[in-house]
Amino acid sequence: MREVSFRIVAAMAFVLAGGIAWGQRAPQEQEQCSLAVVSRLVENHKAVCASGVVEEMARRGHAFQQNQLGIASVLAIGPDYSPKEALDWFEKAAQRGYAPAEVNLAVMYINGWGTEVNYGKALNWLQAAAAQHFARAYYNLGILYLEGQGVRQDNGEAFRWFQKGAEGGDSSAETNLGYMYDQGLACERNAATAAAWYRKAAEAGNPLGENNLADMYLRGAGVAQDNAAAFVWFQKAALQGHTGAQIKLGYLYAEGRGPKKDPETAYAWISAAGMGGDARGRELLHSLESVLTAEQIAEARERAGKLRQREAQLSARAFAQ
Repeated sequence: MREVSFRIVAAMAFVLAGGIAWGQRAPQEQEQCSLAVVSRLVENHKAVCASGVVEEMARRGHAFQQNQLGIASVLAIGPDYSPKEALDWFEKAAQRGYAPAEVNLAVMYINGWGTEVNYGKALNWLQAAAAQHFARAYYNLGILYLEGQGVRQDNGEAFRWFQKGAEGGDSSAETNLGYMYDQGLACERNAATAAAWYRKAAEAGNPLGENNLADMYLRGAGVAQDNAAAFVWFQKAALQGHTGAQIKLGYLYAEGRGPKKDPETAYAWISAAGMGGDARGRELLHSLESVLTAEQIAEARERAGKLRQREAQLSARAFAQ
């Protein structure tokens, strides 16, 4: 069976900040009381309060609560939330100098959520958060320069911002700094350094970092080739809904590289990726169908559906970190 092969990628999504990102302490931090549903989705371990209490604190000017309501609104949690509502709450908190809300407001302007796309305003808010040494702002600035959105495309500037974010502990910036070294963008190509940054991101639970580290183990690039280690990291990423990792995990099950050969489990993982909109495993699925019974295929598809049931919660968690 031919090996599934697709390029390691960088994180290209602009990422919201859900209060204190990856262990950072936000400047001007006030008394914190999380909205219950947001706390559950983003694994926030601060005190949890009823929605009415959070809203009252937000209306009294508490930036953390304003940011919480913004997150709930942009994720459309409940009938009363909307992107426009999110924009308003983020702006209130950003005007108070709350760095996570400054980042979130910038992301709203970049994507045109609840407002017209405005790169100028986005850049200003990201720079305001970066001036407070907030690592998530560094990451998003890096994406702007890497993609050339609202600024001149500049790999050197992207590298500089990703490095600042990575040194500040932002796992998405760590992943992208690894990618820059992996591809030799604005730096000398260095697979070992790339793997080291992917590992930092992976150990922080970043699914793309987990996937990319697994791929390095699978190929023996920057690390000793190790199918078992590749399996462990692909599985971690796959369980978080990363479709590329799900396909690679399916490939490992299909070939018996790392785990025991199991074509039915392979089919389930690759089908889950397909249900998530990633068709890159289609050819492998067809190959597996030739060795599975109709009953096994039906069972595998049922398992794939159950794997996708976690998608909404996992997406929300990644969206609001």
